[in-house]
Amino acid sequence: MNIAKDWLKAAYDDILLLNDIIHNKYITNMVAFHSQQAIEKSLKAYLEYHSRNIPKTHKIQALIDIVDIGIHVNDTLIQLLDDLYIESRYPGYLGLLPNGKPSLEDAKEFYDFALMIFNRICELLNIDKNELIDKY
Repeated sequence: MNIAKDWLKAAYDDILLLNDIIHNKYITNMVAFHSQQAIEKSLKAYLEYHSRNIPKTHKIQALIDIVDIGIHVNDTLIQLLDDLYIESRYPGYLGLLPNGKPSLEDAKEFYDFALMIFNRICELLNIDKNELIDKY
């Protein structure tokens, strides 16, 4: 459970950052990137919790294919986020979609999707997200 919780803590860091930047139209690329990261880390928390091998992949679709979290997922959105991650590893493309910078509406859709996945994983693992905040 500790490693699963660590994955969720890392995902929650992305969610908290997203909460702060979601309305800034100038950094929608960062919203897209951190949404992808939050989803990936949340799914890996679920796999870790269930003692399943975590594949060495950053593809959300590959992770979704091996988990059953009991919610409908938007395949088009997943494909966009998967494409975004691949491109984001190269200078000048951080968090950009194949057609360029996401619109504010796109960014909000990515954020909502990331939040839905994160909240569902917390629910399935019976973890209160307040437990994930480090107390300094």
